[in-house]
Amino acid sequence: MDILADENIPLMTVAALRELGHSVKDIRGTRQQGLPDTELWALALAEERMLITTDKGFTERRGDRHSGILVVRLRQPNRHKIHNAVMLAMSRFALSQWPGLLVVMRDQTMSVSRQQQ
Repeated sequence: MDILADENIPLMTVAALRELGHSVKDIRGTRQQGLPDTELWALALAEERMLITTDKGFTERRGDRHSGILVVRLRQPNRHKIHNAVMLAMSRFALSQWPGLLVVMRDQTMSVSRQQQ
């Protein structure tokens, strides 16, 4: 799966996803680091990549056509908690299910919504 990892996603998560065979674009250390959300979203759409982020603003994109959005929203996040939440969410859905899917991972819950056709 093609994934765009926002710069708030831990490097250990990017590495683990790559080890699982995913094509992960990490914008840290590139000219794209620090892109405004609208440009990050445009990049994900243009490259048909699933977006993984901790930015809750992307939940507003649920109605847009997309390749999948995973938002991690934890009360006291650290890189290990974010990593575990991402890996759990990725294990819960088949690759074919992600297009049009919005998953929000919280401390004790996971909410899922599907883009309306």
